[in-house]
Amino acid sequence: MPSTQNATENFERHLVNNTYPGRGIVLGRSTKNTWIQVYWIMGRSESSRNRILVAEDGTLRTEAADPEKLLQDPSLVIYTAMHRVKEQYIVTNGAQTDALFACLFQDGEFVDSLLPWSHEPDAPNFTPRISGCTDLSEPGIWLSIIKASSADGRSSEHQFFHYSDVPEGFGYAITTYQGDGKPIPPFEGTPLLMPLEGDSDAIARTYWEALNHDNRVGLAVRTIEVDGSATIDVTNKL
Repeated sequence: MPSTQNATENFERHLVNNTYPGRGIVLGRSTKNTWIQVYWIMGRSESSRNRILVAEDGTLRTEAADPEKLLQDPSLVIYTAMHRVKEQYIVTNGAQTDALFACLFQDGEFVDSLLPWSHEPDAPNFTPRISGCTDLSEPGIWLSIIKASSADGRSSEHQFFHYSDVPEGFGYAITTYQGDGKPIPPFEGTPLLMPLEGDSDAIARTYWEALNHDNRVGLAVRTIEVDGSATIDVTNKL
């Protein structure tokens, strides 16, 4: 069984006491017998902070709060973050969401759809692409991180993690960054065990309050019932 103490320590160290874990994904199961997906965005620049999360027709996307303040390449900050393909529920931090959707729609595989992708071309940070999938057809979760494997940012390494036995009340998390810095260091190691206690409202409050109040931008919790029905609840700073 997963350790509650370990999950709590990871939560405190990597989220509560970390000013900038960046964007993050947590996949797991709540104590209410539902599958849970948590996704959040953070930002330090005016452009990154000028965003909201919008849930519509079973999808989640980022949107500019004020389009005139979008100073950088919008493809790196404006994208679909959550989608659904049959019994597969996907969440990512970028444009790879649409590629994942297209591949899974054609009965492709999670791993195969992400192999052509590289990390984000935002030197000097080279932000990792993080992705996840909750699969009810073969109950379990997938997580992926694609990050620069060399200092020049020319090549990427792809890491994939699969969990077929996910106990209630726990999830597994990956974030884009390990913490703040110049450049910002990418996430290291394997996904972190995290707590997922209570219903979607309780989970949303727990994670929203954990994120640095200056840098947090938006957070969404998707609740997936055992019958496949799903809802997305959104919290925005703006």
